[in-house]
Amino acid sequence: LNYIKANLDGTLTYRWSCRMGVCGSCGANVDGVPKLTCASFLHEFKGRTIKVEPLPHFPVIKDLVVNMDDFMHKLVEIKPWIIREKESPPEEGEYRQSAEELERYQQFSSCINCMLCYSACPVYGLNERFLGPAATALAYRYIEDSRDQGKDARFPIVHEIEGVWECTLVGECSVVCPKGVDPMLAIQKTKILGATNALKSLVMPRGGGK
Repeated sequence: LNYIKANLDGTLTYRWSCRMGVCGSCGANVDGVPKLTCASFLHEFKGRTIKVEPLPHFPVIKDLVVNMDDFMHKLVEIKPWIIREKESPPEEGEYRQSAEELERYQQFSSCINCMLCYSACPVYGLNERFLGPAATALAYRYIEDSRDQGKDARFPIVHEIEGVWECTLVGECSVVCPKGVDPMLAIQKTKILGATNALKSLVMPRGGGK
């Protein structure tokens, strides 16, 4: 793509930055599969013609550049920051975590916002109101963070009608994820948490399901 822009067509427009699979900017549909273009090498295609298209399910602005507004709105909606009941830090200093506590959510904190999972998701392709894979994985990351106290603020969002229960567990989101985040696993775990809380609220009313 850089060669084409520099030597053949200077009007070609696409997003790119790090060239190391870190920034998530360069996602595109490469031969029908959502991929990071910086991690797609010509030798993998053995000399055949390659078709590079904009990511599916997003409005195209120009060439390979798609509109990210809906995706970014969904990320903000799930409150991607640590929520505390009190803003002041504990008397002893930082909020400490054990290795085991970190392990509970670390996998889901590796998302680079490349949107490949949304392009591979058939549910989002049919219903753009669906919260989607990356946003759910990010929400689960904070729900499982021992420092966070915002579960009650996020649960109504992830469990609304267009939340996790809309997912049909096709799993393509996890297949195309370049960082091994496994959004489908996050969705499954969020469903289990929601179902468990609902059962607890029936057995132990008056806040027992929290």
